[in-house]
Amino acid sequence: MRRLFVPCLLLAALPAVAADPVPEIQRPAATPQANGVVHTLRQIPEACARIEGVFTGQAAEPYKFSVVRTSPNCQPRARFVDAAKAKPSQDKGWKFNDLIRVPSAACPSQQAVVRVWRRPVDQAQTLDGQGQSRIYLEEAKKTAAAGKIPAVPMFAAEMSTEGEACAK
Repeated sequence: MRRLFVPCLLLAALPAVAADPVPEIQRPAATPQANGVVHTLRQIPEACARIEGVFTGQAAEPYKFSVVRTSPNCQPRARFVDAAKAKPSQDKGWKFNDLIRVPSAACPSQQAVVRVWRRPVDQAQTLDGQGQSRIYLEEAKKTAAAGKIPAVPMFAAEMSTEGEACAK
């Protein structure tokens, strides 16, 4: 009986493990966060963005997250897009980049889970005779006018809460 119980237990846990692919970045769960305290979940320098989150303490919407621009002077080399519109998945060329788990300090049975997706593009650059990659303004204007703007990498994040809400 005992030998049958362990494999059944493993099979029951298999769908939960199979739901998410293995993220490119491996990290442990974050430190528990108190209600009302805004915290940084992840910075994405190439998109000039920072993902911030906060536990609200409200049953209807226990956790909120937002994407904030890091600096007005930052020149992004990637775009951050809405995950609901982009619907990132591996079969669409997206890579599962990061899985961030943030437990609630006020409700230990609940945690916020943020999944970050990355869609890379080939950005091979041609080098000139001096070994430098250069962008010439007139050529760039002509390329943009012709509608041949090169693709840039994209990032998307989706958030959910897991676990049971605590009674007030």
